[in-house]
Amino acid sequence: MQNKITDGDIDKLPGTKFQHDVWKALLRIPYGETRTYAQVAAMSGHKNAVRAVANAIGKNPMPPLIPCHRVIRSDGKIGGYSAAGGVKQKEFLIKQEKSGL
Repeated sequence: MQNKITDGDIDKLPGTKFQHDVWKALLRIPYGETRTYAQVAAMSGHKNAVRAVANAIGKNPMPPLIPCHRVIRSDGKIGGYSAAGGVKQKEFLIKQEKSGL
């Protein structure tokens, strides 16, 4: 699912500035690619707040439109997914995007 959400849309969502920074960073992960939580922390301007960034990702109000499923652990493991379907859904979305669908 290609992004249809913009930074301006994120600014209208309930949440803190920190959460908005993180959710905006998620929009910049290209379709079919993944980033680690540490990379998203750096992308959001909060490189020393990896755990807080992971928490903000877990509070994403619009998965998969705000593509939190593209974030994986630094050891390459899938990590968690708080949206419907859990980790199995996250694995499916990553595989689907990497295949070009």
